[in-house]
Amino acid sequence: MDKELLFGKTLEFVKKTAKNQGNVISEEQVATAFAPLHLEEEQMQMVYDYLKKQAIGIGDPLADEEYLSTEEVDYLKEYEESLKAFEDATDGEKQATFLSAMAGDKNARNRLIEIFLPKVPEFARLYSGQGVLIEDLIGQGNMALSEGVNMLNAMENAQEAEGMLVKMMMDAMEELVSETYETQQGDEEMLKKINQIAKQAKDLSEELRRDVTIEELAEETKIPAEEIEEAFRISGFAIEGIEGNKNQ
Repeated sequence: MDKELLFGKTLEFVKKTAKNQGNVISEEQVATAFAPLHLEEEQMQMVYDYLKKQAIGIGDPLADEEYLSTEEVDYLKEYEESLKAFEDATDGEKQATFLSAMAGDKNARNRLIEIFLPKVPEFARLYSGQGVLIEDLIGQGNMALSEGVNMLNAMENAQEAEGMLVKMMMDAMEELVSETYETQQGDEEMLKKINQIAKQAKDLSEELRRDVTIEELAEETKIPAEEIEEAFRISGFAIEGIEGNKNQ
């Protein structure tokens, strides 16, 4: 297997292992995973630095302040403080509440939400540091929890029902992270496209000594007119050298 491909697969394995352990992994586990690659000490340090940026602790969990912004830390403290108003549930109460909720009891479903709300910020920490604010992750988890308690009638037992709730909350957060990443990638591609079109519009405008039309620019650059028009619109019609530039 190509060394770069093996490195990528190993890194994903380490991240997944850490997530299953509460976003923490031992130095020994990391070293064992990367042993077949025979990395230098400097390269291993780069791995550890990368894991820390992913909010993964080496040996011990990271403190909130180590990977969250000040605003996120303050939000998290305030949010978790508000959850102290809900009473804890014993294992017996939780199981009984699940059974009642599965039977359609509305009060039991509301109680389940209270029981699991404190779990949401715990799960949110697992997905933080990946381009999504902690409050957005919590909001996504809360919505999944509210939806999940109304879908318990198909479950066969309390353990299965709890597993479904947890999975729904974590899947919702993971999906949000994935969607945000895809959006950011798309934004970066569009920015590159705008910069490319802006340069070519400027060059052609200087050559002709006048602003050019989108059609002229498309013919000169072989970029479809629709793409140029979209880039021009997204830029706020501010690309110099194109007719209709609002900065003129």
